[in-house]
Amino acid sequence: MLKTEAPSLEHALLDQYPTAELINALVDDQRQAVNAVRAAAPRIAAAVTAALPRIEAGGRLIYVGAGTSGRLGLLDSVELYPTFSWPQERALALLAGGRKAMFAAVEGAEDDLPQGAADLAALHPTPNDVVLLLAASGATPYVLGALRAARAAGALTVGFANNVDAPVAGEADISVTLDTGSEIISGSTRLKAGTSQKIALNTFSSALMVRLNKVYGNLMVDLQPTNAKLVLRAVRLTMIATGAGEAVARAALGQCDFHVKVAIVALSKKTSIDQARALLEAARGSVRQALAA
Repeated sequence: MLKTEAPSLEHALLDQYPTAELINALVDDQRQAVNAVRAAAPRIAAAVTAALPRIEAGGRLIYVGAGTSGRLGLLDSVELYPTFSWPQERALALLAGGRKAMFAAVEGAEDDLPQGAADLAALHPTPNDVVLLLAASGATPYVLGALRAARAAGALTVGFANNVDAPVAGEADISVTLDTGSEIISGSTRLKAGTSQKIALNTFSSALMVRLNKVYGNLMVDLQPTNAKLVLRAVRLTMIATGAGEAVARAALGQCDFHVKVAIVALSKKTSIDQARALLEAARGSVRQALAA
């Protein structure tokens, strides 16, 4: 029996706990998700290192999963644009059963290995693409089909699974095993197995974006100000990075379509917006290198 499916040896009387004790037990069990990701940190680092040159060469991030795992992959993919201005066409997600499965279970979709291969092939994968394959069990047929199609196309494959020696991890170029063990509610991998996948994906994509110069210090300087909150965040980030007052920061941002990187370089180096853009282009988008030029 898979560890993620095995009955937990703890909390056998969970349904009889007082509510406060029930909540504490559920929260405490989630701590194991962090421990599992921490143990897999070297593998996540290896995945970032292998992915970086492919992505720099124009490759795409492609997430593949079913059920909770697929929804988590889709979530990570859509968050990259507002957070890091990552092009939406370069962060794609395949969910067993299609987009409708985001909101309702599509019975049997995860068991369709040929459909996983067909859906991946329809994206015309290239050797520069990075395919992230997610399965708590590590043996979901839809995900395995996509994995094999990705490997046949020469794409980099990274398999995330919550069971040791799982096929998804074993067949991928880089394996990331998140050994979360049995769930407090037996078999419900939307609990700590899902949490560990969320943390691992956040960690992988955020680290990759840092390496792609989307972050200056620890400031997210390549965000898309698509709403009022993010506009205010862009102003605040520019003020923090440059020491400028709000009016000056807003004025600079207004001249460069609220591109925080450009505003920071222009204000810090007391140069024009056009020159700031040129410095950033020469520095491959690195604020730090542009400021040192």
